[in-house]
Amino acid sequence: MPKRIFILCVEDEPEVLDAIVKDLSVFEDQFPIETVRSVAEARAAVARIQEAKDALGLVLCDYVMPGDNGVEFLIELYRDPQTATTRKVLLTGQAGLEATVRAVNFANLDFYMGKPWTKEELVGAVRQQLKLYVIAHERELQQYAFLFGDREMAEAMMSKFPGAH
Repeated sequence: MPKRIFILCVEDEPEVLDAIVKDLSVFEDQFPIETVRSVAEARAAVARIQEAKDALGLVLCDYVMPGDNGVEFLIELYRDPQTATTRKVLLTGQAGLEATVRAVNFANLDFYMGKPWTKEELVGAVRQQLKLYVIAHERELQQYAFLFGDREMAEAMMSKFPGAH
């Protein structure tokens, strides 16, 4: 059975989490969405995904949450060899410059998005981050072509199969 590539959404406000999942529903057929409301729950979700031999392709994480903050969690992911290449998006309305710089410098943050967002902004950012993850980690890209079908994906497909064009 091929491994699944998960999207993990870490957000403590239920209404915001529901809005994220609704906006990202276009990806659900190809990328299962796991939702959690704290960093502790996020760690448990990552462990479940790894135990199932699936992949964590993308984490969308809020900054301010009960317990540990989102930036520290993203740093943990980057320091763990199993999740170091997971694409990381900080989705927040409260991270100041210091926290954002820390995420960029120590978590290898891939994208920062402020709240509130528009559906188009969120979908566009997630599409780009998932595409980059898939190109870097998957050999069989054809199954993703309908979702990402653009020049960058076509070039990646040709580079993985140089004699096919």
